[in-house]
Amino acid sequence: MEQKTERKTRVKKEHQPLRLFMQEGVPEAGCDEAGRGCLAGPVFAAAVILPADFSNELLNDSKQLTEAQRYKLRPIIEEQAVAWAVGVVTAQEIDKINILNASILAMHRALDQLKTRPEHIIVDGNKFKPYGETPHHTVVKGDATYMSIAAASVLAKTYRDDYMIKIGEDYPAYNWKKNKGYPTPDHRAAIEANGSCEHHRKTFALLSRQLTIPFEEFEVEKKE
Repeated sequence: MEQKTERKTRVKKEHQPLRLFMQEGVPEAGCDEAGRGCLAGPVFAAAVILPADFSNELLNDSKQLTEAQRYKLRPIIEEQAVAWAVGVVTAQEIDKINILNASILAMHRALDQLKTRPEHIIVDGNKFKPYGETPHHTVVKGDATYMSIAAASVLAKTYRDDYMIKIGEDYPAYNWKKNKGYPTPDHRAAIEANGSCEHHRKTFALLSRQLTIPFEEFEVEKKE
């Protein structure tokens, strides 16, 4: 008896075209953050207002793009956007107000800098605090749904990566050039071997088995 064998073919999933606006006819700012889950460094956020004729087939959630694609898109977004800005909240501020509040504050700081005032705001995720009296909507997976949020994710990610590479020159032991401050095994191993530094978030579990760490006893000297 002949047995039929079913062969499964893996097909690469194409991302769906992103929507340009949630609310048409008004300046709409998309917001997203980068670095929320990191052990070190600030959280960055961006706000982007795109024009009604904007189109780019490559644009997608920054996590779905390669590093080269993100840096290719950044100047396109900056040149074609009606307005864009990046906001930053430091590791020290994160430790004081927690990462959720810090992420929202970074978005507010980005919105503060926009040269064109938005009349509607859309935000990736499901948490946000009112920005003045400007109406807003949160969108789960918004960076894979709306162009302005995707554009904000690209700017936040690339500018944060640039920053982590820069400060990593003073602290080469942590390999921030590669891990960007995320909780990778090599990053945690470096913290265990060398202790923390001024850029680490002291309220985060820096070591996977961490209960408490006497941070005052483990401070890495800055490379001269």
